[in-house]
Amino acid sequence: MSALLLRGSGRARGWVGYLGAVGLGAGAVALATVWTSGPWAAGIGAAVTALSGLAAERMRPEEGAGALGAGEVLRTAGGRIPLLRDVDRPELAGVHPAEAPGTPPAYIERDAEPRLRSALEHSRFVLVVGESTAGKTRLAYEVARTRYPRHTFVRPLSRTALPEAVRIAARRRRAVLWLDDLEDYLGAGGLTAAQLAALDPAVTIATIRVQEYRRYDAREESRLTGSDRDAWRAQRDLLQQAHVIRLPRHWSERERRRAAAHQGDPRIGAALRAGERFGVAEVLAAGPELLASWENGWAPGANPRGAAVVAAAVDCRRAGLRRPVSREWLRELHAPYLAARGGGDLQPEPFAEAMDWACVAAYATSGLLIGNYGAGFTAFDYLLNAPGHGPVPDHLWRGLLARVEPADAYDMGLVAHQDGRLARAVEALDLAARGGVPGAELPLAIAIGDSGKPSRAAADLAGIARRRTDRLGPRHPDTLAARHQLAFFVGESGNLRAAAARFAELLTDAGEVLGPDHPDTLAARHQLAYFTGEAGDPRAAVRQLEALLADRLRVHGPGHPQVLATRRGLIWFRPGDPADTERELAQLLAEAEAVEGIGPDDPHTLAIRGSRAALAARAGRTAEAAEAWAALTADRTRVLGSDHPHVFYSRLEWARALTAQGRTAEARALLTGALERARSVLEPGHRHLRTARELLARLADPAGREDS
Repeated sequence: MSALLLRGSGRARGWVGYLGAVGLGAGAVALATVWTSGPWAAGIGAAVTALSGLAAERMRPEEGAGALGAGEVLRTAGGRIPLLRDVDRPELAGVHPAEAPGTPPAYIERDAEPRLRSALEHSRFVLVVGESTAGKTRLAYEVARTRYPRHTFVRPLSRTALPEAVRIAARRRRAVLWLDDLEDYLGAGGLTAAQLAALDPAVTIATIRVQEYRRYDAREESRLTGSDRDAWRAQRDLLQQAHVIRLPRHWSERERRRAAAHQGDPRIGAALRAGERFGVAEVLAAGPELLASWENGWAPGANPRGAAVVAAAVDCRRAGLRRPVSREWLRELHAPYLAARGGGDLQPEPFAEAMDWACVAAYATSGLLIGNYGAGFTAFDYLLNAPGHGPVPDHLWRGLLARVEPADAYDMGLVAHQDGRLARAVEALDLAARGGVPGAELPLAIAIGDSGKPSRAAADLAGIARRRTDRLGPRHPDTLAARHQLAFFVGESGNLRAAAARFAELLTDAGEVLGPDHPDTLAARHQLAYFTGEAGDPRAAVRQLEALLADRLRVHGPGHPQVLATRRGLIWFRPGDPADTERELAQLLAEAEAVEGIGPDDPHTLAIRGSRAALAARAGRTAEAAEAWAALTADRTRVLGSDHPHVFYSRLEWARALTAQGRTAEARALLTGALERARSVLEPGHRHLRTARELLARLADPAGREDS
């Protein structure tokens, strides 16, 4: 360890003294005495929490210590930004501690290491993508220390510290900007392309969980309408500048053989004995054990209140909150989780005991919660992707939204929008826009339109496009983004030809400004073809889609979600033998379900199923169509919620198929219920409302058949 002193001697006595008092080992005390993140050692993240055990919950600010330095950058005890060679504990870079803290386990070379080293030869922004506890941060840390030992290690400890970290890194001749868990540095007030450009010649090394990366990658690109593309455009464009290194969670045979050379370390030996079910790094970080501990905590008389606290913290992260939550928030937010599982029948422990249990460094690695009293708490990220998570419950969402700042609401709104929870997205983004969060007005307008109010969205977007044109010019990328959304919602409002005309005009400018292969240019071409076909010219749509498909295959390759979306449009508009069309859709569905990051619940996959159901109805196979629409309605309701416009559409088509079967009583009941709910969600004059009324009117016609 470096022979450095803790910054602020009075505060040091309280911190180090407490660590000693709770019986922690010398390694934990040494780590705390050498490093500080300002007033508290909270910003080191998992390291301090895991090494301090009960201290995570029991620490209290000293008298007169002031608030946690939320805008702090990692520093040594003397207040210096360290060199990478001095960062001699991987936990200081964000690595999950392993069992038996003290000496970290030996680093095992990963198969991805040569690719990472090569990427750093050619790129100033490298991003390591992998699942929680895959070993992303340890890989990046070991490579960075050997490659850049004399570079300044600039690690912001929160999003609010990012501007200061960028300023420090930009002023140094040699610097590494370290952004572990990059998702926490994106969004309102987060990293921008301009900041990244200002860092030259500094190097930016970042990690991100694969589930978060997919929000900007395959899942986002798979949206058929493209209506929410621009809500994430800045983050998407930023990530596209990174050289991406993917790190699998499961270790290869070569990696396991290299690890076997270190079986003398019982931690590595135990990880290897865990077999192929878990990754070695995953076991070293005790991820599976911590997940089991959380699940077992629900048992009566065990730690049910602690399990409820952890559930609340997990759902805070899943709802899009990027910062830690306070102890008091957790006290209030956990109660409905406990009540839902049995409340007093579970014999819950007192709240203080629940926090102790949730924060203690179980298995000597990390707690279920990471953080401390001053900094707040966040759920161990391994828990976020545990199987069986349902939608974030309304009580948590409303409890959070009543407490968060506008910038937090912006992040939550984007996540809700992408997850298809449109009413939540509108609510959160409206709070962000009213709170003055820059750029919130565009995703708010998009969410309003997607939630069933396209005419209102078009009106709002016309104003946004006009203001951006006046301020930035008509061909600025931000103006082009607003024009794209305006054209889309003009079409969704029912003016198909006007939408096609707007996209044709936009396409000329986008191609010249952004380039012919830019994602936004390709998206505009897709929308032009779609609205051209819907406006009554399917042959022109087919020509446009055939040309687009060739370019998408060249740019993206055959498995890209947008290639699949273009193929679906081409199948739908192209005339041909119905049997051939059905075979093509079946093949497309199988491919979509097999593509990593898409799967059966993706909007693209669900849309293909809708096309197949519509084709069955068109061919007169009404029973098959009714069954298909019923199943699709159930799945869309589960994935998107009952008030999503796609769910209303599925119900209408289901009712249409039932009517064609002669099951008019069932159809009438379905339409009546759907129409009653839709009136409170969709704007007056929405096409789904018109369709529902038309179908009901036909059923009321005396000539209509009634089933017995």
